[in-house]
Amino acid sequence: MTIAVGDRLPDATFMTIGEKGPEKKAASDIFSGKKVVLFAVPGAFTPTCHLQHVPGFIENADALKAKGADTIACVSVNDAFVMDAWSDVTGAKGKITFLADPDAEFTKAIGMDFDASGAGLGIRSKRYAMLVEDGVVKVLNVEPSPGEAEESTAEKLLEGM
Repeated sequence: MTIAVGDRLPDATFMTIGEKGPEKKAASDIFSGKKVVLFAVPGAFTPTCHLQHVPGFIENADALKAKGADTIACVSVNDAFVMDAWSDVTGAKGKITFLADPDAEFTKAIGMDFDASGAGLGIRSKRYAMLVEDGVVKVLNVEPSPGEAEESTAEKLLEGM
């Protein structure tokens, strides 16, 4: 089943890099009692993700927060070390929380996984952006193709907030 507006996000565990290395982060800690902008990309450092999708959320971070977002987070089926390095390279650190979903636990639970094995990437996340309030999806914009970043941009999400 694919997640939809009005659905509650499932309990899942993400990975981040903390001061002492990899750390687990429960979905409940991220979403409970908060207004969160969550966007997903098929892969860190991949062209559309790196050059189009993430930059828009960095540029619009202040506008998203002005509309009430407590947190802006990016999730990808990558490991925490890759996500942390990507956060550094993009200049997103401090503006966007990068969440690794290394085993696609969260991605599969919300029905946003797809098989990119033909391109050598394995299981990946579809590209989407959502507004989540206290764990409930309020806005959901999903791309029809993982190589596009038009429906799931920060600007489109701002229109729906």
